Amino acid sequence: QVQLRESGGGLVQAGGSLRLSCAASGRTSSIYGMGWFRQAPGKEREFVAAIGRSGVGSIFYADSVKGRFTISRDIAKNAMYLQMNSLKPEDTAVYYCAADKTPRVIVAAGQIEYDYWGQGTQVTVSS
Repeated sequence: QVQLRESGGGLVQAGGSLRLSCAASGRTSSIYGMGWFRQAPGKEREFVAAIGRSGVGSIFYADSVKGRFTISRDIAKNAMYLQMNSLKPEDTAVYYCAADKTPRVIVAAGQIEYDYWGQGTQVTVSS
């Protein structure tokens, strides 16, 4: 089993930045892709960004965050990060870290493809 824990959420003004972290523990050698998802109040959980095991060459962003968010991963530390810049009120949501145990040519963007989930961290962007 794999356990995931997010941290770094908080309250920030529009235009500001936050850096989310996801720490993985347990059978981390079984993890291939990792991703960030978010769920705003009253909305479905949606894909934000994903990164493959190699850390480069397999990175994918939702159009809504492209150019503002950067996903990265430190395999040695069993950690993943999401640097969020130029934050907007519509980025307000609970952000979830997810891990995929299936090796894929292209990193997964669908929730159903992820096997492990963290509890989430709240990000609130004030206008």
